Amino acid sequence: MKKYKPTTPGRRGMTKTDSSFLTKKKPEKGLLSAIRKRGGRNLEGRITIRHRGGGAKRMYRHTDFGQEKIDIPAKVIALEYDPNRSAFIALLEYQDKEKRYILAPQGLKKGDEIMISEKTELKPGNRMKLKNIPVGTLVYNVELELNKGGIIVKGAGTTAKVLAQEGGYTHLVLPSSEIRKVSRECFASIGIVSNPEHRYVTIGKAGRTRHKGKRSHVRGTAMNPVDHPHGGGEGRTGIGMKHPKTPWGKPALGVKTRKKKWTDKLIIKRRKKKKK
Repeated sequence: MKKYKPTTPGRRGMTKTDSSFLTKKKPEKGLLSAIRKRGGRNLEGRITIRHRGGGAKRMYRHTDFGQEKIDIPAKVIALEYDPNRSAFIALLEYQDKEKRYILAPQGLKKGDEIMISEKTELKPGNRMKLKNIPVGTLVYNVELELNKGGIIVKGAGTTAKVLAQEGGYTHLVLPSSEIRKVSRECFASIGIVSNPEHRYVTIGKAGRTRHKGKRSHVRGTAMNPVDHPHGGGEGRTGIGMKHPKTPWGKPALGVKTRKKKWTDKLIIKRRKKKKK
């Protein structure tokens, strides 16, 4: 972690992740595209998601989550920052000279070689089928459906653990503590997603949040009753109801939103509830 000197009240306590090891180069031009910002507005111009707007301009880095270039060795030619995600990304150059971005695992270095194959060496960044990964191995960027690309375990510092091989499924312990069955034919990358310090970053000042495109918001309890179900009362009174609500009167905070899905049968153990 990098800590700033308290030259201003905003700087006091502010931290950021150490990025000194990243390659000092411009992003690969052929893998960039512009992002059009909507400020939380729909096609009619109405705000449908509150507290969004502004922020620094950023280009999208096209990241290869599927990594379908099987049995073609690739060399890491750069490790880069990505403003659109919490993890760092790595620029690969395959033997056929094609370049692609991938999620960088912790410990990957410039010059390392990566292989995507049905079965290959157990080292960070390599990608193979779950059926060939030994029990106890840490994996990330895991497929849930064959040939659909990595869907889960992609945030900075996250990893899943191979718990068992049973029948046609591999049992994984996910970062949420949920234990889930995933088809043995699906691919997963070896290692832990880079930038594990991301969770310890102290924003420090409101302006840094605004640079991310997040606008300030007002507490419901500070509003009038006409504007929010929590509003009204003298001073800092309670919300006057058993459970909190959204501005539109719908239940909020802790309400189960997952609807019945056929994948429920693949969940062996639900995630642990957060302690209040």
